[in-house]
Amino acid sequence: MSQATLAVIVGNRDFFPDRLVTEARRDILALFNELDIEPVILDENETKFGSVETYAHAKACADLFRKHRDRIDGVLVTLPNFGDEKGVADTIKLSGLEVPILVQAYPDDLSQFTLERRRDAFCGKISVCNNLRQYGFPFSLTRLHTVNPLSESFKEDLLRFVGVCRVVKGLRNARLGMIGARPNAFNTVRFSEKLLQAFGISVSTIDLSEIFAAANKLANDDPMVLAKLDEIHAYAKTEGVPGGSLVRMAKLGIVISDWMRENDLQATAIQCWNSVQRNFGVNVCTLMSMMSEKLMPSACEADITGVLSMYALQLASGRPSALVDWNNNYGDDPDRCVFFHCGNWAKSFLPDIAVKTAEILGTTLGEENTYGAVAGRVPAGPVTFARITTDDFNGLIRAYVGEGELTDDPLDTFGSRAVVHVSNLQKLLQYICKNGFEHHVAMNGSHVAAVLVEAFETYFGWDVYHHQG
Repeated sequence: MSQATLAVIVGNRDFFPDRLVTEARRDILALFNELDIEPVILDENETKFGSVETYAHAKACADLFRKHRDRIDGVLVTLPNFGDEKGVADTIKLSGLEVPILVQAYPDDLSQFTLERRRDAFCGKISVCNNLRQYGFPFSLTRLHTVNPLSESFKEDLLRFVGVCRVVKGLRNARLGMIGARPNAFNTVRFSEKLLQAFGISVSTIDLSEIFAAANKLANDDPMVLAKLDEIHAYAKTEGVPGGSLVRMAKLGIVISDWMRENDLQATAIQCWNSVQRNFGVNVCTLMSMMSEKLMPSACEADITGVLSMYALQLASGRPSALVDWNNNYGDDPDRCVFFHCGNWAKSFLPDIAVKTAEILGTTLGEENTYGAVAGRVPAGPVTFARITTDDFNGLIRAYVGEGELTDDPLDTFGSRAVVHVSNLQKLLQYICKNGFEHHVAMNGSHVAAVLVEAFETYFGWDVYHHQG
């Protein structure tokens, strides 16, 4: 399956050489084939070389796009010459598409600055963008004003745009599950369902008592329970974990998976303490880790906007995310700190993953009731961090995004843990505190901050701080 389906509009203006359009079409199709992107593009015999210039061309192109609208993730506008601004804007208007748009214009070659090869796309791009703005369509730009589609620069632009398309499509249709109420001690994870719903993000809820009741109906030797036990043993080291604790974890895992499937949910946030320990005698962290590893992110402490942040990062990168605490300073280094949770991070972060107890929770809930936490150290590598929150006072959604590096610096402690380096970390922490963000942040082993910033700002209109040191 291709990684994306993009509708393509080849802009044209008739007093420029025809060969420029033919070459552009060939370039785009070759690039899409290389990057495994499926095009939806006019046949070159349907209009003049498959380009869009007149209103009739716009209608033909829009008809094609409407036929494929359910699978179109975004629109690429390519300008091999000045193009026709109205033709591009009318095509998008008539198609009814509400997807991200990327505008690319070819550069002129100073050695071929003749009537036969001159493009003027540098100027035409400005006119096309002016019309898109007039028509009310948000759009994305390449980093260079003009760029050849076969250049490495444009390949990076296009792949970044595909990531934006995934984030926008995924969040507009996101269905999240909230299992249990938030821990009473944590006002910090409060959120507004109504603000999320305004952007297409739905939240389904279930009480923990319903989960426990369904789990208790499963026999220890039920084939589904035995299969889930095998899955847990294969996922992480379980030496020293009591058999009864593993069985209870397996039962919870089955019930949660069934509920997610019945409600078509992509992600969950679970009240991971203290009811589950007191009433079912385990931690659910291993199950959450396993779901996140399967690209079904799961956040602790019923943090819905936390798991939404995880999901956004996952959509941008195609990799699992984790929810972490901004937890500790790292000695006297102002640009390093410790990420920690007790913990539920996906196996992708923890090559030495093992099922353990939650030592901190165990001090009040009994350590024997906290088997199911996962422990391990995150190795060095790239990291993008992100946090989405609902600002109820101002009736809007806000976020911050940034990048850093996970390091191999010494860290002698327990749980799921990492050391992270972020340039000008103190400035970021000041921003987090001054603006009332949560102590949780989502992390992903990639550098995709630009993807999230573009998706959040351009296509959702959220208030975004992009930390760049």
